[in-house]
Amino acid sequence: MLGLRTTIYKVGNLQEATAWYSKVFRVEPYFNEPFYVGFEVGGYELGLQPDAPEAIGDNVMTYWGVEDIASEYARCLELGATTHEEPHNVGGEIMVASVRDPWNNIIGLIYNPYFKL
Repeated sequence: MLGLRTTIYKVGNLQEATAWYSKVFRVEPYFNEPFYVGFEVGGYELGLQPDAPEAIGDNVMTYWGVEDIASEYARCLELGATTHEEPHNVGGEIMVASVRDPWNNIIGLIYNPYFKL
């Protein structure tokens, strides 16, 4: 196993999701087609694919690294996400949280000062 490479979220409205994810991750897509939108986020791939809203759910859990979990969690909520799991400690200094995007996908956030690329 080589580690995280790509996370793909399925969304009911690709155009709205592209705009929302651009705001949340503060990056514009490098690839934007009706069948797939790709973002490069810190060396990793975040992909969006269109799908029926009823097909979207809790089937993916990916944690994206953050420097300040409380502020990033709050910012996601301000941008229209809803709480999935409030920030909490999972051992040592590691903190995790997760939110649901407007299409019901779960976005995990992790503060892990021990992780080094």
